[in-house]
Amino acid sequence: MKKIKPWLSAMRLRTLPLSVSGIILGTCFAYYNGHFSPWVLSLAILTTISLQVLSNLANDYGDGIKGTDNDERVGPMRAIQSGEITPDEMFEAIKFNIVVVIILTLSLIWAAFGPTNFLFLLLFVFLGGLSVYAALNYTMGDSPYGYRALGDVFVFIFFGLMSTVGSYLLYMHTIDHVVILPAIALGLLSVGVLNLNNMRDIESDTNAGKITLAVKLGLSRAKQYHFFLIIGAMVITLAFSLFYYVEPYNFMYLISFVPLILHIKKIKSATLPSQLDNQLKVLALSTFLFALLLGIGFILY
Repeated sequence: MKKIKPWLSAMRLRTLPLSVSGIILGTCFAYYNGHFSPWVLSLAILTTISLQVLSNLANDYGDGIKGTDNDERVGPMRAIQSGEITPDEMFEAIKFNIVVVIILTLSLIWAAFGPTNFLFLLLFVFLGGLSVYAALNYTMGDSPYGYRALGDVFVFIFFGLMSTVGSYLLYMHTIDHVVILPAIALGLLSVGVLNLNNMRDIESDTNAGKITLAVKLGLSRAKQYHFFLIIGAMVITLAFSLFYYVEPYNFMYLISFVPLILHIKKIKSATLPSQLDNQLKVLALSTFLFALLLGIGFILY
């Protein structure tokens, strides 16, 4: 029983709503175009959650054994850092989670395409393998991309483009231009969450030799980059709504702009890492709300 709390902490459940945002968005646009499957939706959400948990465990393991998670770090204490979970236990959990991801991914692919779409089967098997690689190699291995300022690129691709466009493809069996701008906007907001995390950890990451984009930019320019990500996502979404306007419901997502604008004001005035940490949940949940309202706004009529 004592182990349950540290394992739940290691899984970082607060990151899960953000991880499924693209699935919700892609599903809503597919539903709008007349295609929906509850099996595909359920398996897509379970697969995405399992990948996110895998990524969180791998990040805990990678940063833990490298010593990046130390007393200088701001935010919740990681599992290995706390000593409540050993590196060996975490590594075993990672291996088990990989098996779960493989089973769920293959089940999702079969539910979406069956035995007749061989090329799509191959494509999504490849994407599934790529997702596992990305989840593991953010902080694990001899040359993790998260330590080479490449995390932002991977988050944009996997949380924005692949999540949204990929889920749409699962239903529609084709790619449609209608999902491109929403995928880009969601990708920018998701990168914003990572950048906020990295801004908070600039000092501890620098001392540990972890080179993130925020470390390269410095706090002042990292803030400017952050504003570009959030405002850019808002502008792209407004442009999308004008290009693809159907009815007033399409603008429901404007509700999510309120917490996003308040978030920008908070980050602008923030001077302490703890003030940045307090905004992580705000931005993650605002991004989830954004995806939910943008998607629902196109299926209400």
